[in-house]
Amino acid sequence: MENWLYLCIELINKSNIKNMVASYLKRNWITIMGIVIGTVGGFLYWRFVGCSSGSCPITSSPVISSIWGAILGGLLFSMFTKKEKANE
Repeated sequence: MENWLYLCIELINKSNIKNMVASYLKRNWITIMGIVIGTVGGFLYWRFVGCSSGSCPITSSPVISSIWGAILGGLLFSMFTKKEKANE
């Protein structure tokens, strides 16, 4: 069992997963911030505006409202990312 765990740790270290994650976060930080801000905004919308009767499909639940906020925030902020030029 210890050999298997040691092998997994060595594979993780050799494949530079930390560098891959850091590179992904560096490229997509604007979209990730949009998702975070949208999630908070969706929750705050549910908390302060929301639907008191419970019949509204989006704003009746804090989870659904937060998910919709995350989706819209991610889409909105992703408009401001720079596109990579394709090398021909």
